[in-house]
Amino acid sequence: MDIRTKKLAQLVVKYSVFVKHNEKVIISGSTEAEEFIRVLYEEVIKAGAHPVLRLSLPGLTHTYYTHAQQHQLEKFPEDFEFVVKNSQKYIGIDTDTNTRELTNCDSNKIATRSKVTHSIREHICNSKPLMHRVTVGYPCQALAQEAEMSLTEYENFVFGACLQDWKKLGKLMDKILLKFKKNSEVHLVGVGVDLKMKVHGEKAVADKGEENMPGGEVFMAPVRESLNGYIKFDFPSVRDGKEVSDIELVFKDGKVIEAKATKNLDYLKKMLALDKNSEFVGELGIGCNPKINKYTNNLLFDEKIGGTIHLALGAAYKENGGGNDSSLHWDIVKSMKKAQIIVDGKVIQEKGNWKI
Repeated sequence: MDIRTKKLAQLVVKYSVFVKHNEKVIISGSTEAEEFIRVLYEEVIKAGAHPVLRLSLPGLTHTYYTHAQQHQLEKFPEDFEFVVKNSQKYIGIDTDTNTRELTNCDSNKIATRSKVTHSIREHICNSKPLMHRVTVGYPCQALAQEAEMSLTEYENFVFGACLQDWKKLGKLMDKILLKFKKNSEVHLVGVGVDLKMKVHGEKAVADKGEENMPGGEVFMAPVRESLNGYIKFDFPSVRDGKEVSDIELVFKDGKVIEAKATKNLDYLKKMLALDKNSEFVGELGIGCNPKINKYTNNLLFDEKIGGTIHLALGAAYKENGGGNDSSLHWDIVKSMKKAQIIVDGKVIQEKGNWKI
């Protein structure tokens, strides 16, 4: 076993979700991460807690969306809800065997199921202190391929992004966080963007590896109706196996009034129409992880790239002040290497470099 696998498991159990004696800890992952799951399970046991394993198999999601009938899509999973609401920690492992598995599945089915299970995801993500959760990246062949790396290169990338000095990085992120603590006005301006908004700055959060592993972002909720302007995203976004490229959005009073994409525009419009709040933005995030400097087509890492921002269409996290409830939360990343972040009239980042 790669010793880094064990170190990552210890970091997640002891630091990210700080597992305590007698807690129930859900470990959710697939067989690509079998070795990691075994070590996580062991660490949870050593902590005196109770591991609850939720194991998926490659291909089952495709089978479900290919054959599920309407009554099956609309069936609420009471058993899983019971497990979630009676657990205190949730560790979700981000791996895949085929990142495009759902490309040809009916997006209406996926949207229907997403609405049905929304309340469970809401509890996992937004019920602190009842539940603390972390999503953790783990190297696998499919994600290495997406990142255009060998498996060895991708292993070095993933472990490098995760196994670092989080206290040291956290101090830098706290300095960035302070710039937003005055219910700030934010202006993103430069090549491909001229977008203004107000944010709930007093509830901005620095993720130091406690929400995601790797962490490395400062994120906050915009005031719902405050966004005005436009943005063109540099990187494609893959969601439900569908790659949406060259996304352009125009906002007026917080709402998307125009949307463009060169690939899978119909899917983008369908997600924007998912519910009454999916056309609004629930999150502004700023990438801060110095060990992530390459786009990999994996949002867990890409949203942490230094010199980027991301907007999430749909739901706002309650810890950020809420203000937009939606069954959608779709993060889309933009490079700021040719732009500025201006907060309350002062430039705090220019061409990806901090001025703090």
